[in-house]
Amino acid sequence: MNSETVFDLLIIGGGINGTAIARDASGRGLKVMLVEQGDLASGTSSKSTKLIHGGLRYLEYYDFKLVREALIEREVLLNAAPHVIWPLRFVLPYHEGLRPKWMIRLGLFLYDHLGGRKILPPTKSLDLTQDAAGLPLREDFTTGYEYSDCWVEDARLVVLNAMDAKEKGAVIATRTRCLSATQRNGVWMAELQGGEEVQAKVLVNASGPWVSQVLSDVAHVAEQAKIRLVKGSHIVLGKIYEHDRCYIFQNADGRIFFAIPYERDFTLIGTTDDDYQGSVGPVEISDQEIDYLLSSAGAYFRKPLKREMLRWSYSGVRPLYDDGAGKAQAATREYVLKLEGDANGAQMLSVFGGKITTSRKLAEEAMAKLAPLFPSLKPKWTANAKLPGGMAYNEVVDYLVAVKKRYSFLKPQEIERLFYTYGKRMELILGDARFALDLGERFGPLLAREVVYMKANEWAQTSEDILWRRTKLGLHMSEAEIEALKVYMGEIKPTRKKKG
Repeated sequence: MNSETVFDLLIIGGGINGTAIARDASGRGLKVMLVEQGDLASGTSSKSTKLIHGGLRYLEYYDFKLVREALIEREVLLNAAPHVIWPLRFVLPYHEGLRPKWMIRLGLFLYDHLGGRKILPPTKSLDLTQDAAGLPLREDFTTGYEYSDCWVEDARLVVLNAMDAKEKGAVIATRTRCLSATQRNGVWMAELQGGEEVQAKVLVNASGPWVSQVLSDVAHVAEQAKIRLVKGSHIVLGKIYEHDRCYIFQNADGRIFFAIPYERDFTLIGTTDDDYQGSVGPVEISDQEIDYLLSSAGAYFRKPLKREMLRWSYSGVRPLYDDGAGKAQAATREYVLKLEGDANGAQMLSVFGGKITTSRKLAEEAMAKLAPLFPSLKPKWTANAKLPGGMAYNEVVDYLVAVKKRYSFLKPQEIERLFYTYGKRMELILGDARFALDLGERFGPLLAREVVYMKANEWAQTSEDILWRRTKLGLHMSEAEIEALKVYMGEIKPTRKKKG
């Protein structure tokens, strides 16, 4: 890259907020570079509860603006990428002694009407003694409520934003740390890992939990806002129940948590909400958190939940804007954008807080803040745009029928997996194949063609990128299949079998 090139934006952070800003900005004609120290979504953005939701519980804290914005965004995102976002119904069992029925009904009424819902079905009451949703629950839960939100493949949403940004001209550099950034002659001079230097008019600090570290250690400026680090952990168990609805449970400590059908064969339970003081690098679930989630869910399910049912776990640190709330679960999920710098000098925009649901809106507001710096900026555009592979939600059924007919040599379940990973771009992977043998090598359910596609188009470099972020096929593959993938990718040498 020519060191004389001056980018309009240099974005630090390849999570959901950084990639959403890169997408929006490049689509408006700005010259954008994004750098990420690891893989895309390797931090907080792949460690979420994987929901596109308004945040029912935030109504208790009078966060009406946040809830309304998030509720509107559900259907905007659903229509942009129904291959990685789809509707789910949530069952809230009434727990006597916790939130009263009137409060739940009022909250759900507001939830139904705040966001201009058009696609998602409304709330209804449930008799859990008759409805299938009551079968897995303990007998004392007899009444419940069912409402709508959406599921998201969180890491894939990040990748799709990055892909769209690249296709609109952005430079996306993964595994590239920004070592330092200094202001010189009205621009930022940034030194990147590997010795490369780039220039940018605006530095965008979208580094999530590292936002304070980037401010102090990279840009050498004083922090103007505080973040509150909150650790959220999840566990994945073997399937607890058979139906396809989620549960939202209340806990006696005031927290809520979810039990969600996951990857066909599993149940995802989470999250915890605990203030966090340690390193913002990779974090792991604690024994205390596992016990907390198992005991909390065990208070609702008939089936005893034991540690030996645990199949996987993940933890992330969320960077919330510190609004002084007493408890971590009460801290606002609102985002705050801070633009600093004098009128004639280099500017820096720092992102504090936020949630995956409102990332597109956050990017739009970030561009509104930056608009005075770029008089030729094109108008906002993302509200009605599709993400790569996407289509309108109401087109999904017909598309699936067509591709199942075209690739009839594959099982319907295989077609659905490919669609709910790549959308229409699955056709770039399957190509003109007419028989299963045409698809070549496999690693269990994973096609070698997928690996080639992800390496060429999605910045995947390692088996971990592929098995735990671009997909969750690590849950479905044997040790031998994973080892074969690692051999194929050159990470390990083949294991030699002993003679005799």
